[in-house]
Amino acid sequence: MENMKIRIKKDDKVKVLTGKDKDKIGKVLKVVKKTNRVVVENINVVKVHQRPTQANPQGGIVDKNMPIHVSNLMLMCNSCVKPTRIGTKQLENGKRVRICKKCNEQIDA
Repeated sequence: MENMKIRIKKDDKVKVLTGKDKDKIGKVLKVVKKTNRVVVENINVVKVHQRPTQANPQGGIVDKNMPIHVSNLMLMCNSCVKPTRIGTKQLENGKRVRICKKCNEQIDA
């Protein structure tokens, strides 16, 4: 599996394009670069059976957010409030920033 460049970062708002959670919007909790997957809040939630431990002596069935492939997500722009592709732009001070391809505004993380 070839690693692709992930332009989505932690705390971004993303929209799900395909799957059982299609058209839902959530906040990115974690990015797993090795497998090109992203954990999004309240997206791809599954029931996990946990055995009793010292931390959780009761055990039981717990809801857990599972990773979703980055190709099934699209970043939400803060200014135009639409899902958008991501571009990059270099500022005068040499810093690179992400920009919205629809409205050319800078995307804040």
